[in-house]
Amino acid sequence: MRLIIILIVEPEENMGRLILVVGVFFRGNKNLFLDDNKKTSVALRYGMNIKRTIILGLLLAAGTVVGAQDKALMQSYQSRLSSLIERIAGAPTDNERYLASEEAVQLLCKALDEEDSERWKWTLPDYVSVLTAPNGNFRIFSWAVIRDNGEFECFGIVQYYNEKEEMFEYRLLNDKSEEIMNREETVLSADNWLGAIYQELIQVEAGGRTYYTLLGWNGVDNITDRKIIEPVWIKGGEPQFGAPLFRRMRNQRRVVLEYSNDAMVSLSYETQIIQEVEHKREKVKGTNRHRTIDIVKEHKEKMIIFDEVEPQIPGMEGLYQYYVPSGTELAYAFIDGKWELRKGAQGRLGDKKLNKDFSPLPKQAPSYDFNTKTEKK
Repeated sequence: MRLIIILIVEPEENMGRLILVVGVFFRGNKNLFLDDNKKTSVALRYGMNIKRTIILGLLLAAGTVVGAQDKALMQSYQSRLSSLIERIAGAPTDNERYLASEEAVQLLCKALDEEDSERWKWTLPDYVSVLTAPNGNFRIFSWAVIRDNGEFECFGIVQYYNEKEEMFEYRLLNDKSEEIMNREETVLSADNWLGAIYQELIQVEAGGRTYYTLLGWNGVDNITDRKIIEPVWIKGGEPQFGAPLFRRMRNQRRVVLEYSNDAMVSLSYETQIIQEVEHKREKVKGTNRHRTIDIVKEHKEKMIIFDEVEPQIPGMEGLYQYYVPSGTELAYAFIDGKWELRKGAQGRLGDKKLNKDFSPLPKQAPSYDFNTKTEKK
């Protein structure tokens, strides 16, 4: 008689539950044809171990049933949320879109209250953004309701690990974009949020802390659009939006690009080319004189690359409906715990450099498709 135990672990997206399969197999040999006394002896020899194993198997199997129920429950939440998101995107009136968004918030909160919800891999329509940090300790949901007049209001929920409480929590995000003054310098909270639909999340470490830099977009209205570079971290158990991570910019807490809604502005995190000029002094041959020569070096770095924007018409500073890309690409590279502005960034497509002296960087297809406006990365 041989006892076989098979342990199967479901993939993480299925909540990572353990499945136990217990089998008792008898080999076809002479021991199966022992007389009754010997059979009793064999049973006594193996009986206690088999009993313990089967009890353990039944306990774990019960856990498997619970795991299957958890998976089915989360799939139900996902399906219902998907329907609500379609209504947010396609309902014909403001009231219907806002009602669908409120229902989506309530339903998502219920889902996030479920045990192990932070491990669920959401698959939702493109109208809502779901970004998860590589360490698994931070996740943010964001979407927008577009009013009939073309104005945007953003909604969001951030789920994160609270180290102090040693548990996952979540906070609703309250879009106060139009009330926030000094947008690039103000530290914000979940209740006072510069609304955006986030497209990329970059996890970095600085000073013993973990920061999540978010790249986002807000359609604002029919006049302007906005793109944002937003560092977020957990302070005192609460998410804090904005951080002093920008080198040589003492008061800056985020980067905000506002521009004409007719313009196309790129903002993305990718590997690009950095040009650096090294100044080297050398002696002029046959003389006692020295001269300085410039040596241009190139190397690849991961960076946040974006279009610089400026007024299309001189004298229109601060009137963002007149702001368009200047033709120069700028970049932030994370160096020694800070985002450092690198003006020598060169967008690259294949082997062709793309900057002022070359062809302009081609813009990407929309990643979010709304009824009245289309967002480009």
